[in-house]
Amino acid sequence: MESYSIIIILLAVSIGLVPVASKLKLPYPILLLAAGIAFGFIPGFHWIAINPEVVFLIFLPPMLYDAAYNISFKDFRANLPTISLLAITLVFVTTIGIAVVAHYCIPGMTWPLAFVLGAILSPPDAVAAAGVTKGLGLPHRACTILEGESLINDASALVAFRFAVAAVAGSSFIPWKAGLMFVVSLGGGCIVGFILWLVFAVVVKKIRLNSTVLVSLNLLLPFVAYLIAEEFHVSGVISVVTAGLIAAQHKDQLFSQQAKIQSKSVWDTSIFLLNGLVFIFIGLEFPAVLRSIQNEESIELLIVCAFLIFFVALAIRVLIVIRHKFNIEKRMTSIKRKYPFLFGGQKTNNPKEEKQMAALKEKHPAFYERKKRQIEDLKDIQALGWKESLIIGWSGMRGIVSLAAALSLPLLMADSSAFPLRDTIVFLTVVVVIIMLMVQGLGLLVLVKLLKIDKNKKFPIP
Repeated sequence: MESYSIIIILLAVSIGLVPVASKLKLPYPILLLAAGIAFGFIPGFHWIAINPEVVFLIFLPPMLYDAAYNISFKDFRANLPTISLLAITLVFVTTIGIAVVAHYCIPGMTWPLAFVLGAILSPPDAVAAAGVTKGLGLPHRACTILEGESLINDASALVAFRFAVAAVAGSSFIPWKAGLMFVVSLGGGCIVGFILWLVFAVVVKKIRLNSTVLVSLNLLLPFVAYLIAEEFHVSGVISVVTAGLIAAQHKDQLFSQQAKIQSKSVWDTSIFLLNGLVFIFIGLEFPAVLRSIQNEESIELLIVCAFLIFFVALAIRVLIVIRHKFNIEKRMTSIKRKYPFLFGGQKTNNPKEEKQMAALKEKHPAFYERKKRQIEDLKDIQALGWKESLIIGWSGMRGIVSLAAALSLPLLMADSSAFPLRDTIVFLTVVVVIIMLMVQGLGLLVLVKLLKIDKNKKFPIP
């Protein structure tokens, strides 16, 4: 069977499973994943594999752009400290935790190889986050945090991945160089995304374009942003996200009502089809990697290790989220104690403090007003509760980016020797991704029902 025929069949299956998922009340991606695994054992489908270049160029840019375009920039900016913690700090801590498990549990897994696996499995996936959490009735702020995290974390994980692969090849790891590369990668990606958006805006303003041409250019923008950024060796992910966030802020100035309606229709259809293929492709990989591991005893050991990696990654995430909850509460308490006059006009009986407050208002009125507005926003917002912490901690499924990174590992080293334990790393990645999607995806559905989450409940602004 020709490859294009198989793609058509898979698209038809992904569309046909929508009403089935709705009737069974299951997350749509979970059903697609199961279908992909089943199709992988059917003769004629087993040789269809994920091409890393296709994922990074065809699948990733439009999905990231669409997620960034539809996220609330105001909410994204307000939650940036939380998002940064999850997208940067959590990624590197998870990389270390997974590396420790892999090094001590898997025979022959050296530290450089363990960090390669850790970097591959550390970032939650934007597609998985949006696909699994959609329709669960999660609070809007929770969705913003989860989606915002998955928009940024790919950049930090891919930088760690490149350094780990270089270490396997024999290059030494230099912390300051890695940090500089990370900053340059993120900063350069932002600059490229911003410049390309400016070019797009100028073209739209100077040339009168009909809505079809305008929508087509908007559809092309994420691909161009990704390619140019990668050509300059900066983060294509951040470039696409930057362009998407800015586009969302200025869509009313550049897009007519007809263009916005047409654009939404085109993007919704495109992302729906791409999402369907992504989760089916993940399932298709399982039978393929299963055949690559010949020793049955090795398969059993690797599956046990995959579950250990899953538990460690989940535990690290939950602990960091809970710690962040207490940090937010501590910060709010500190602000209340330091600036009590900003809460309902409270006054202190200490003349010295009253004088300091009056001086603050007189000498730094802008700071006083800004802090007052911040407190006014905080007063009506409940502190991050245990329910919300558990939801955010339990979420964070891995997906297509992790698989693409694993499959992009070179077959040969510089000296023409085989890349060590490549099949093992790919197998572990596929199994861990499937475990996370199945266990966390289905578990999230149960957790939301057990906790009786109120979707209207607000999160604090950190």
